[in-house]
Amino acid sequence: MSRNIYETPLASRYASPEMLYVFSPDKKFTTWRKLWVALARGEMELGLPVTQEQVDELEAHLTDIDYDAAARWEKELRHDVMAHIHAYGEQCPKAMPIIHLGATSCYVGDNTDIILMREGLQLIRDKLVKVLSYLADFADRYKALPTLGFTHFQPAQLVTVGKRATLWMNDLLMDLDEVEYRINSLALLGSKGTTGTQASFLELFDGDHEKVKELERKIAAEMGFERVVPVSGQTYSRKMDAAVLSTLSGIAQSASKFANDLRLLCHLKEVEEPFEAHQIGSSAMPYKRNPMRCERICGLARYVMADVTNPTITAATQWFERTLDDSANKRISVPEAFLSVDAILNIYANVASGLVVHEKVIAKHVAEELPFMATENIMMDAVKKGGDRQAIHERIRQLSLEAGHTIKEEGKPNDLIDRIAADPIFGLSREEIEAHLDASRYIGRCPQQVEEFLAQDVGPALKRNSEALKRQDTELTV
Repeated sequence: MSRNIYETPLASRYASPEMLYVFSPDKKFTTWRKLWVALARGEMELGLPVTQEQVDELEAHLTDIDYDAAARWEKELRHDVMAHIHAYGEQCPKAMPIIHLGATSCYVGDNTDIILMREGLQLIRDKLVKVLSYLADFADRYKALPTLGFTHFQPAQLVTVGKRATLWMNDLLMDLDEVEYRINSLALLGSKGTTGTQASFLELFDGDHEKVKELERKIAAEMGFERVVPVSGQTYSRKMDAAVLSTLSGIAQSASKFANDLRLLCHLKEVEEPFEAHQIGSSAMPYKRNPMRCERICGLARYVMADVTNPTITAATQWFERTLDDSANKRISVPEAFLSVDAILNIYANVASGLVVHEKVIAKHVAEELPFMATENIMMDAVKKGGDRQAIHERIRQLSLEAGHTIKEEGKPNDLIDRIAADPIFGLSREEIEAHLDASRYIGRCPQQVEEFLAQDVGPALKRNSEALKRQDTELTV
């Protein structure tokens, strides 16, 4: 590793080896060669002067790329595709005359980009599924554990720890649907030629339109695609990149929402991310347990959500059949979005699989607020015993304000129940009043909602992606 040149932290610190490989030079240029083989094979099978010996020679050198030769040629030609054609041709002298026959640079460049995006999305899908499986276990375990619900980050009606997790999962299920749609809808560019007219291939096949179309079908099938884009200029529509990155941005949004919630829960000391035995939270304050993994999720997510602007602008500014200002931007913006989301999901899986729940702290916070939440039920009981509903309502309002003042101004515990028990207007014994302080009475259908959500929504998603559950999690490097 060179220490005197910049390297992206996405490679050195965050992304997984498998995603780094998808966007590596080896993957890119071996895919170029596979596309050249598919082109040559299709042209041979459709009667052009390409021999089996030439195809075999090309296949024999799919992976042993001479990068030094390619760099030498690119320095001279200033054209990466032509450089790799010459480097390939030096290894395959018999096939050199027919490499890239009838094609333009986007035949290898754009088709490869689509192939890599699809493979990247498949990795993302599998990691989404792993995160969902961890959260499903967590939600099921804590489906009935009452906790304070928050609106505006102010205490609201009770929910459960598991029910809150279903909110995170529901976002991810929406993302999974998007990813699966993108995987299934991506089409290969095919063999469209310099301006998308297929004129060069029509010339090669002496005006036989069916052979031109059949060549494209053969190439798509060999590369694992059922469809090619119906029409194009020289390139596939850059809206495809914008759509894919929009899907990745959706995952970043969901992950950031989860991570922000965890950061707030960590502050409350209710739920925390994993913290290792020798982990240091702060260089200055040894006692700290900073939620650094969730903070990293938020930071990377912010990058992805900003990065999605790149392909949207690129798509909007393409001129006619093509312009080249997309190329330098695509080389950065698309792979880095994938690497970032890959890193986000690696961290998300790590956090979700090791969440630490402090039940006594949660119970303490619930107990502090529960007297206020119980007042409506207490009022109903008092009315049943002959009390005046309006008078009791007003008295509870007054006592609640007094209890609130005691909490906020004097720093004392919530004494609302003591005040109600001491007031004869209610006509209730302390035991009757305290019967309303069972938190499980205020969580509504949370346990049932969790069970139904896991069975009806999460379960089918995990089942149709069961192979992904066998994938090993990526070990975090930092």
